[in-house]
Amino acid sequence: MAEQRKFSFAKPFVYLALCGYLTVVVYPMLWLLYTSLKTDREIFLNPFSLPELGDLQWINFTNAWTKGHFGDYFFNSVFLTISTVAVSMLLAAMAAYALARFRFFGVRPMFFYFLAGLMIPLQLSIVPLFFQMKDFGLLNSRLGILIVYVAFGMPFAIFILTGFFKSLPSGLHESALIDGAGEFRAFWSIMLPLARPGLITVGIFAFLGAWNEFFMAFMFLSGEGSQALRTLPLGLANITIVSQYRSDWGMAFAGLVLIMAPTMLVYAFLQQYLTKGITVGALKG
Repeated sequence: MAEQRKFSFAKPFVYLALCGYLTVVVYPMLWLLYTSLKTDREIFLNPFSLPELGDLQWINFTNAWTKGHFGDYFFNSVFLTISTVAVSMLLAAMAAYALARFRFFGVRPMFFYFLAGLMIPLQLSIVPLFFQMKDFGLLNSRLGILIVYVAFGMPFAIFILTGFFKSLPSGLHESALIDGAGEFRAFWSIMLPLARPGLITVGIFAFLGAWNEFFMAFMFLSGEGSQALRTLPLGLANITIVSQYRSDWGMAFAGLVLIMAPTMLVYAFLQQYLTKGITVGALKG
C-alpha cells in the first residue's frame, strides 16, 4: 500500500516532466515550421511570434525549390538515399545471415571485424579516404558517395541483422532445406521475409544517415562541376552561406522544412519497428 501511494504521489510529477520534455522536443519543430512562413524582417524583429495569417510567405517554399535549386538537390538526395538503403539492406542481410546461420572457421573474428567499423571515427578516416577516392576517380560522383555511405553504414546494419537472424527459429530453415530448397532460396523466400522488422530498422537508420548527411557529401561533392550532384544539406549550406553575400532566411527555413518533412514521415510510419529491431539485435548479437 505504501508503494502504491508513493507511486500515485509521484505520477503527476512524472507527467509534468514528460510534458516538459515533449515541449522541448516539439516546439523547435513548430517554430521552424511557422518561421518558414515569415519574411526576413519578421524573423529578426519578432523571431518567436506567430506569422500574420494574412501575410503567410508561401513564396519561401517556391523560392527554395526554384531559386535555391532544391528541386535538383531533392532528386539527388532521394536517389542517393534510396540507393543507400537498398544496397545496405541487401549486402548487410546476406552478410548477417552467413554470420548468424553458418558455422565456419573465423566466423566470430569476422563478426567482430565488421563490428570494429563502429569504433572508427569518421574524422580519422576522411583524409586517407579522400585520397583513395581521388586515385579511383570517384570524387564528385554519385557512385563514389554511394560507396562511402554504404561502407560506413554496413557495421551497424550487420550488427542488428546478425542478432535478428539468430533470433529466428532454425526449424524453418531446416524444413526448407529438407523440402529441397537451396541455401539461397531458403534465405530469399523464408528467412529474409521473417527478418522484416530488422530490415526496416536498418532501413530507417540508413535513410536518416544518408538523408541528413553533410560532412562526407561536402568533402566528396565540392569540386568543380559538382553543383548538379549536391544533396539537400549542401544546398541548404549554399543558401545560408554563399547566397550572393546575403542570406535569405525565409527561404533557408523553408529549405529546412523540406529536409525535415520526409524524415518525420518515415519515422512516424515506421517507428514501431525501431525498438524491436534494436532490442533483438542487442540481445542476440
